[in-house]
Amino acid sequence: MTRVAAIDCGTNSIRLLVADVDHATGDLTELDRRMRIVRLGQGVDRTGRLAPEALERTFDACRDYAAVIKELGAERIRFVATSASRDAENSDTFVQGVLEILGVEPEVVTGDREAQLSFDGATKELEGGDHLAQPYLVVDIGGGSTEFVVGDDRVRAARSVDIGCVRMTERHLVEDGAVVDPPTPERIDAIRADVEAALDLAEETVPIASAATLVGLAGTVTTVAAMALGLDEYDSEAIHHSRVSVERVRELTERLLASTHEERAAIPAMHPGRVDVIAAGALVLLAVMERSGAREVVVSEHDILDGIAHFAASEAR
Repeated sequence: MTRVAAIDCGTNSIRLLVADVDHATGDLTELDRRMRIVRLGQGVDRTGRLAPEALERTFDACRDYAAVIKELGAERIRFVATSASRDAENSDTFVQGVLEILGVEPEVVTGDREAQLSFDGATKELEGGDHLAQPYLVVDIGGGSTEFVVGDDRVRAARSVDIGCVRMTERHLVEDGAVVDPPTPERIDAIRADVEAALDLAEETVPIASAATLVGLAGTVTTVAAMALGLDEYDSEAIHHSRVSVERVRELTERLLASTHEERAAIPAMHPGRVDVIAAGALVLLAVMERSGAREVVVSEHDILDGIAHFAASEAR
């Protein structure tokens, strides 16, 4: 057994998983899993830089996570940073701050490496478990980017494209510093055009329509699943491995795009940090399902964070 701490810092959220990993079986026993919305990618698509207030929110979360890691006695820490950190000119400020707080340097991974870690985290428990048909198409809709991975017992093809929920919201749904509620048809069409162009890029590498099972990861997908299930509050166990049809995703996407901030905030399972970006994220999910021909999405609560934990444990062997 190795006790590891895995941290995934994306464009919208920073998450921590502390777990014991069994080297013999690969089983992961979760001790603590938590998430904070810090919006590290605030304004990066427009300015190319990490905002000072976004950095401070992220460092504040890192301080909290450092206390949890110390209390639980993790032997190894692995910190992976994704889209916003790749795109920012001043990422060195971010790297130095994390190093000072946690004692480890964040690994700013490529989109392809991010895709590999997401695939490993999402599919390791599916092998022989739910009898889902292979190959899988694993889609991780993040804040700044979306990763596409096709594979079975291993990754066969992967591509990362810049169509995350925060990036699409800031690019098309913000005017004078505020999100337009609800967006005009022209703004929705602009998002659709960006997403379709990005899907064309993804398909140059990843045979999206060849997969037998679509597996969806991250906050956009799990929030849509919570809505589809009609949950009174966010329930990871109920959401994990639930299935949502393309018809239901279309219905919920149309509802979100037609709603105001107050209406979205009133959805019981909605995290406050996702209220302004969930509509754009749902539109990405719908476009992926339509392009792939998937009749449903299998929702996974296990994702890149679990992949990072397994990777950290393998390094300790």
